[in-house]
Amino acid sequence: QVRLVESGGGLVQPGGSLRLSCAASGFTFSSYAMSWYRQAPGKERELVATITRGGGTINYADSVKGRFTISRDNAKNTVDLQMNSLKPEDTAVYYCKAETPYRGFWGQGTQVTVSS
Repeated sequence: QVRLVESGGGLVQPGGSLRLSCAASGFTFSSYAMSWYRQAPGKERELVATITRGGGTINYADSVKGRFTISRDNAKNTVDLQMNSLKPEDTAVYYCKAETPYRGFWGQGTQVTVSS
């Protein structure tokens, strides 16, 4: 059974940091590119960051470049998102996704709220 379980969300003040983690099971993790997406209320889901199977290529949305860092550990089947200098506009539900050109799996999401 494929599972992607996000954790680490919560309430943080502007300028603060959070580290999200996604634990994967039920599939060959190292064969999948991994991504973090987010969806704010009333908005479409958007891509935040992507890391390729071996971690050699990483891409970020312009809105998070320089503030967020994606990383993966293929031995532990996890992908993390370190989020620094958080802004109120980063408030959203954050999802991890595992994907190949042929299929994709989503986690259930974790809420991140940036507010004073």
